[in-house]
Amino acid sequence: MVKILDLTAYLDRVSWHGPTERTYATLAGLLDAHIAHIPFENFDVLLGRPVRLGLEGLQSKLVKRRRGGYCFEHATLFAAVLERLGFEPVHHAARVTVFQPHSEAARTHMFLSVELDGARFVIDPGFGPFGSNLPVPLDDVSVPVDRSTHRMAREGDLWVMHATRDGVEIPAWVSTLEIQYPVDFEMANHFTATHPTSRFVNGILASAVTGEGRVNVMNRDVTVLRRGTVEKSILPDRSALRLLLVKHFGFDLPEAETMRVPSIPDWR
Repeated sequence: MVKILDLTAYLDRVSWHGPTERTYATLAGLLDAHIAHIPFENFDVLLGRPVRLGLEGLQSKLVKRRRGGYCFEHATLFAAVLERLGFEPVHHAARVTVFQPHSEAARTHMFLSVELDGARFVIDPGFGPFGSNLPVPLDDVSVPVDRSTHRMAREGDLWVMHATRDGVEIPAWVSTLEIQYPVDFEMANHFTATHPTSRFVNGILASAVTGEGRVNVMNRDVTVLRRGTVEKSILPDRSALRLLLVKHFGFDLPEAETMRVPSIPDWR
């Protein structure tokens, strides 16, 4: 397995020209740049392609081919970048509670934490439209008030990530914040990419930051957030999906025109 990161290619991919020293400015800037330039998407799963977490494959897909991915891919690549820059990211798993209570959710979300100057921050580059583009502090470390869309709260033995959606705060995921190892994510990734009940196996889940806001796609439903306005539409066919990916996600996927989506059995 190739473990050498092409940092120059990555920084070019995310258009980062700022500092690379081990500082909060670097950590926050890189996270924001990563989320802004590498979309969230699950098309390889729907195409029946294996999702590999080796660094060589991730660089080829997310950097060289300018594709997106889901949490395991984003967090693994971003962790490698942080390690190269002298940070010491810790890997964690969470139960996503956006769609169901945590007692019914498996640990199928991957995120990171970083300790810096005596403070600890949650770093979550692969949570799509629910993620924070800023490090989220633990232990009541302050963040800019106008950017505090997320917060971590302790509830018994769990840590809960709260996210603000449409002006309402929701519990997005829960975690014990214990250290997880690569084998744990290989198992979770296998379930996410292959199990017949997995949300990623059955439908389109994609989100990309644009110059004016964000575009979210869930099956045929498209939501465009643009400068405080919300526009909703329905994709008429697979060709429209392919055009949308070129326009907003930054890559062409010809296979989208023939891709089978179990949640849309009658899609043309």
